[in-house]
Amino acid sequence: MASNSANLWVLLGLGLAGILLMTKKFKKSIIRQDFGAFIEKLLLVPPPQPPPPKAPHPLTALTFAVSDLFEIEGYVSGFGHPEWAKTHQAASRTSLVVSTLVDGGATCVGKTVIDELAYSIHGENKHYGTPINPVVPARVPGGSCSGAAVAVAANLVDFSLGELRIASLACFYSAVLCSVVPQIEMEPGSKLFCVDTVGGVRVPAGFCGVIGFRPSYGAISKTGVLPVSASLDTVGWFAKDPNILRRVGHVLLQPAFGGQRSPRQIIMADDCFQLLKIPVDRVAQVVVNSTEKHFGRQVLKHKILDVYLNSKVPSLKEFHNKKTNGEVKTSSIRLLAHVMQLLHRYEFRSNHEEWINTEKPILEPDFSAQMNEIMKISEAEIELCKSIREEMCLAINSLLKDDGILVVPTMAYLPPKLDGKEILSEEYQSSSFSLLSIASLSGCCQVTVPLGYYDKCPVSVSLIARHGNDRFLLDTLQTMYASLQEQAETHVKSKSRNTDSGENSAEMAKEKGNQAFKEKQWKKAISYYNEAIKLNDKNATYYSNRAAAYLELGSFHQAEADCSEAINLDRKNVKAYLRRGTAREMLGYYKDAIEDFKYALVLEPTNKRASLSAERLRKVFPVGY
Repeated sequence: MASNSANLWVLLGLGLAGILLMTKKFKKSIIRQDFGAFIEKLLLVPPPQPPPPKAPHPLTALTFAVSDLFEIEGYVSGFGHPEWAKTHQAASRTSLVVSTLVDGGATCVGKTVIDELAYSIHGENKHYGTPINPVVPARVPGGSCSGAAVAVAANLVDFSLGELRIASLACFYSAVLCSVVPQIEMEPGSKLFCVDTVGGVRVPAGFCGVIGFRPSYGAISKTGVLPVSASLDTVGWFAKDPNILRRVGHVLLQPAFGGQRSPRQIIMADDCFQLLKIPVDRVAQVVVNSTEKHFGRQVLKHKILDVYLNSKVPSLKEFHNKKTNGEVKTSSIRLLAHVMQLLHRYEFRSNHEEWINTEKPILEPDFSAQMNEIMKISEAEIELCKSIREEMCLAINSLLKDDGILVVPTMAYLPPKLDGKEILSEEYQSSSFSLLSIASLSGCCQVTVPLGYYDKCPVSVSLIARHGNDRFLLDTLQTMYASLQEQAETHVKSKSRNTDSGENSAEMAKEKGNQAFKEKQWKKAISYYNEAIKLNDKNATYYSNRAAAYLELGSFHQAEADCSEAINLDRKNVKAYLRRGTAREMLGYYKDAIEDFKYALVLEPTNKRASLSAERLRKVFPVGY
């Protein structure tokens, strides 16, 4: 009897130990699966379905979460900083966009992490922890809406779960694992909401490999949403499934005029693609192939956006002269980056200066420096920036009309490494904000579309439609999405198969090009170099040689673009730096030209051409160099 009793206690002890062990593992599993995306879990359940024969709610069975700057009744919006949460009361109302979604049948399940005060595009937050990028954990997730993008990429919200099952899951975790944050699992197709000011949706979508939509400025109510920059803020959302993205758009956006239609022009912004730090055709050719498949080759157009904006945004010239005294030429899209950043900082300070001065929160050093610097900007400069914004809206609307799509890279760089220095570099900031400024300043709608991977990192492209053409853009994405994914996969496979066989043929084409160059047959040389690049687009020499031929023809924009591509492929290509310096000098980009000649000297200190060129430009333009 005593033996049986002892055995019973042993079994009971083992059973309890097993339960505790499983509970511990379960907790760890749930915390790990959260990826640090959520700051708070909650549950807003939609109203009951209407009785038949009325149609069910349009967003029935979809779940979503919102970034921590949307007001939800009874909850404090933290704005990415614990001091903000401590010094503000719980909301007395729920933001209009959240209420609309819940009334439309969707279930809100939580709030997600954002950058400190939703200010950055990196996705890092020292207060609450940086959400882990599920597809490349060693890289930043992008911001400001880092948690929202991570939650979609990591499948943390399930559009297929109904209200009752969600509620029962929440109750189950609360009852059984009291200290564990409830984890709601999901299949692809989730959606998360955030604010896009200077890239808050587009950047994390690109870095986490999901779809991100920035609607036209003013298209969706911002009532009950904490302001960042009033003239740039828009409410955007993420999804993995373009159909989900479109369904949400149909609930939030005004009905389209004239019904669904196909684009009549898809414009490739060629100079924007030259900013890419990966091979251009890894992104551009995928879009070209998909466009030809769906709409025909006649729909494709090419545009140098720098030239177009110089003629259509006259206030940019005045802005440029104020910044440089007219001594250095800067491309229009890089000027737009400065304009957008000035507006962003000025309006942010106007909104939150009183709180910052009163509460004196601990802020990132770079952020504090920018807030102090903006105080030196005059009202006249801000008014000029606003004029540029208005002209940008007219210019892009005129370019795209009612049936056009502008295609640009989402970001020039792959996701930077966590705690890396690349994020702080001037080139990273300039190229990133240059691309993001097009939609932000024009107020146009933009969608970020994932295109697979390059070097194990997500790659994306962005489609832009004129202001107010949001449904048209969502319809176009719905039409092209499957084809874009297919073409991206095909491109990667074909490159892998053809690399070896193509290299020999490419070398032969290059040698023919070199011979034609020696004979001063510049156009013939270019055609051979074109063939070499088509066969092998990862050889820097081919681009550099073609640039030399373009220089002889006076095609300086093309020469600069080819040299930039050569340098992306080979950072030690001295000839590419020399030729790009020459092209930039002829285009009037004197500061950039000097930098190229100086870098050529770093690589090859005895290079007389680089030394003479740099010295000549310094004598002509000594100020600031």
